[in-house]
Amino acid sequence: MSKEVIGFSKWSKSEKINWIAERYFENPTQGIAIIERYWNSDEGVQKLHDEFIENTITNYYLPLGVAPNFMIDGKLLVIPMAIEESSVVAAASKSAKYWLDRGGFKTEIIQTKKSGQVHFTFSGGTDKLTSYFNQIKPILIQSIHDIAANMIKRGGGLLSIDLVNKTDKIDHYYQLDATFETIDAMGANFINSCLEKFASVFTDHWVKFEPDYAIHYPINVVMSILSNYVPECLVRASVSCSVKDLTVVGMSSEEFADKFCQAVRIAEVEPFRAVTHNKGIMNGVDAVVLATGNDFRAVEAGVHAYAARSGQYSSLTHAKIENGQFTFWIDLPLALGTVGGLTQLHPLVRLALEMLQNPTARELMSITAVAGLAQNFGAISSLVTTGIQQGHMKMHLLNIANQLEASEQEKVQLVEHFKTDTVTPSAVRNILHGLRNKDFS
Repeated sequence: MSKEVIGFSKWSKSEKINWIAERYFENPTQGIAIIERYWNSDEGVQKLHDEFIENTITNYYLPLGVAPNFMIDGKLLVIPMAIEESSVVAAASKSAKYWLDRGGFKTEIIQTKKSGQVHFTFSGGTDKLTSYFNQIKPILIQSIHDIAANMIKRGGGLLSIDLVNKTDKIDHYYQLDATFETIDAMGANFINSCLEKFASVFTDHWVKFEPDYAIHYPINVVMSILSNYVPECLVRASVSCSVKDLTVVGMSSEEFADKFCQAVRIAEVEPFRAVTHNKGIMNGVDAVVLATGNDFRAVEAGVHAYAARSGQYSSLTHAKIENGQFTFWIDLPLALGTVGGLTQLHPLVRLALEMLQNPTARELMSITAVAGLAQNFGAISSLVTTGIQQGHMKMHLLNIANQLEASEQEKVQLVEHFKTDTVTPSAVRNILHGLRNKDFS
């Protein structure tokens, strides 16, 4: 077993790479060459990327694609999407074009509140704590004045702070629960700074307010942290048209609408289906979140928690037919930002936001929700008509072909052949072997 490495973070990039290559790569020279191949030729750009995280050795590329023809609230947009999964951008684009001729997508921002909590324990009684909180509350609010000054100028800041009794869950457990409006920022650093200030003021003043009592019954802060569960930062995206306008190949409009609604209903009641259903939604959501420099892990966690808010994991989308009108919609909790973090630092993020006509955070919420809805419409449409594999398999075929270093002409022949045959790596390899040996007809 190799010894632990000491002072690794202080080494130069080349020292880190050489150390890794010598110990972990079968071919160190080739490994280093691959790492260096993904460096940006512009030293300034590379230095910028090196400083995004710690111990950077190279850049990990994801394709940045675009999905055109999105009509959102009367505005025609091209949506940037960063993702590695094949067919996602194609499916989103197809859905966008489909609904372009049927009125486009409509959105509504329902709420934009975000929250965080100071988690603490106190064994001195709820009545005593409540009395203290009521006295200290104005001081708590005042204590973050400097932290919140710029946010307040932009129209945001603290919305509320409350004492929450959680002793029914854990003995002596309470929260200071605070809600915020962060305008165009995701607001994580701002919220966490406010919470930590609340914690210090809350504990420090307790000793001053009740010095004798505080000796025996201290306030013990466990942690202060924002929540990525944002059910009060909610956007709705929808599409609607007459059932007779739901034209698809090989199926009547009425049958398609009925099967579509049934498929959504199944995802509403069956968690095993709902997980895959919602994963498809997040293909679209995550791709936009990544492209715009936002935190897709936070979004994922919050969205899936929201999907389980009833106690059972369920579909994020819903569909209905009323009076001959088909409606399909999604409600998503999305805490996104268009200022701060990578939105200002990453050149491609800035271009992605410019492509979206420099949206506000609320507009980005709408765009992202629409991407998720479009993705889900495409997936369900495929499932209830041709099946999901048709689109997936073409891209899968091309991925296999690239692995086998097929030429462009060979790819054309492979696509034609596998229009009717099942795609597997061995089947593709055999056909490609035949092509190369001129045995295939």
